[in-house]
Amino acid sequence: MKIRAGFHVGYECKQATPMLLVLNIHPSRRPDLLTEQVLSFDRPIETWDYIDGFGNACSRIVAPPGLTTISTRFEIYDSGQPDPVPENAFQHDIKDLPDDVLVYLLGSRYCDTDHLADFAWETFSATPLGWPRVQAILDFVHNHIAFDYQKADPLRTASGGYADQTGVCRDFAHLAITLCRCMNIPARYCTGYLGDIGVPIDPNPMDFSAWFEVYLGGHWHTVDARHNTPRIGRILMATGRDATDVALTTAFGPAILSRFEVVTEEISHAA
Repeated sequence: MKIRAGFHVGYECKQATPMLLVLNIHPSRRPDLLTEQVLSFDRPIETWDYIDGFGNACSRIVAPPGLTTISTRFEIYDSGQPDPVPENAFQHDIKDLPDDVLVYLLGSRYCDTDHLADFAWETFSATPLGWPRVQAILDFVHNHIAFDYQKADPLRTASGGYADQTGVCRDFAHLAITLCRCMNIPARYCTGYLGDIGVPIDPNPMDFSAWFEVYLGGHWHTVDARHNTPRIGRILMATGRDATDVALTTAFGPAILSRFEVVTEEISHAA
C-alpha cells in the first residue's frame, strides 16, 4: 500500500532562535520512500543535518524573528500489514544484552523507574517472562490511563501518568516503558506518523503519535499501550530514551507554536 504523509508546523520567535528539529522520517524507512522527503521553510533558512546518538536524522537551524513555517510532504510504501506480535519472543538475562541496549533499562527524565519499581515488581513479578509479561504491562497501562487531549501535560512523568490516570499517547508510552524497564525489559520511546488506516476515523485533528519498542529475542518489537492492538501504517521518525530525545522541535529561546497540521492517509488504488 501507499501512504501520503506530511505536516506544516509554524513557530513565532521574537528574536533569532537556535532550534533542533527531529522532523525527518527515520533512516530505516528512507528505502521505502516513493517521493523525496525533505524539510522546506517559507523563508530563507540555512540548515545543518546530522545523525544523533540514537540514529535519528536531525537538523539544526536558527529561526529568524517572526513566523517560520516548516513543511514536508511525501509518499511512502508500506506493507499494509499490522504490527507483528512476537508471542514467542524470550526475555534476555541482563548479562546477555548488547552493550548499546543497556541504556534502555535505565531511568530517564520522563521514565522515573525509581518511583515505580516497587509497584512493578509487586504487580508483574508473577507473570511469565518475555512477551506475556510485556502484554500484561500493555493491558495494565491501556486500562489504567484514560486518553484525553485536554489533559496533555508536557511535564508529566510516568509516575505522574500513573497517579493522574489520564493523558495522551506519550503518557501511555512513558508509563509502559517505565514498567518494562523496572522488570528488566529494555524499552525505548518512538515517535512518528500513525494514520487511521484499517480503523474507524478519529474525529480529533491528526497528530503525530507516540509508541514504543521492547527488546526481546534479539530484536526490537513495536508495541503500543494506547491502542493495545496491532496497527497498520506506522512511519517511524525517531527513537530515544523518552520524549526528551525525540522532541519534534527544541528551541533555545522563546518560540510560540502558531500552526500545527499533520496529514497521514492511505492513497487509494484509484489515485
